[in-house]
Amino acid sequence: MASKPTEVTGLYRAMASPLVPLLAAVTALVCALLLGGVVVHDGSKGSGEAEVYSSEMTPLQKHVAFFDRNKDGIIYPSETYEGFRAIGAGVLLSAVSAVFINGGLGPKTVPENTKTGMKLPIYVKNIHKGKHGSDSGVYDENGRFVPEKFEEIFKKHAHTRPDALTGKELKELLQANREPKDFKGWLGGFTEWKVLYHLCKGKDGFLHKDTVRAVYDGSLFVKMEQERQSAKKK
Repeated sequence: MASKPTEVTGLYRAMASPLVPLLAAVTALVCALLLGGVVVHDGSKGSGEAEVYSSEMTPLQKHVAFFDRNKDGIIYPSETYEGFRAIGAGVLLSAVSAVFINGGLGPKTVPENTKTGMKLPIYVKNIHKGKHGSDSGVYDENGRFVPEKFEEIFKKHAHTRPDALTGKELKELLQANREPKDFKGWLGGFTEWKVLYHLCKGKDGFLHKDTVRAVYDGSLFVKMEQERQSAKKK
């Protein structure tokens, strides 16, 4: 798996801190408290797939469906954690991501009159409601893929190579997308892109266009998990 990006962020400094074991333990405890239980998977799909999987899904739904490990239409923090571990993220990054993502997206996607307590579920069917501001606009308000917006990312910010982004160019992209006083959107965009860069940049330090495209259509995470499983077998 790729090494850390050259640009050291606050997140990576925290990961390199000697307090990592303590932070990991605290985060795991927070996850346990939020979950109220852990979703256990044995490789089967339980009683069957949720209704959202029986019809045509939007690209945004496909993007998050990887983390719905038992395909019941609901993503709990333990499943987000499990998904991040499956694609090569460390324990701390996976735990922090689970709390951050489910805490930020979950409440927006819960159907009306549905009580969830502190479990912070994300409903795949309603994931479009979790879209934040200050983003690239590649997903529209209904979670559909907008090709023109995707191409715009590289036309505007890929200065070194037309088909890839450097860490510096990624920073430029994030700054260009910022909407005034949209602090939650800034944080959401920063976290998404920086984690993607951290996990998926090539040995040359570039985040390649085909990799980013595979994130948007939902195929990248599945591929990464399969590659890791094959590597383990070898």
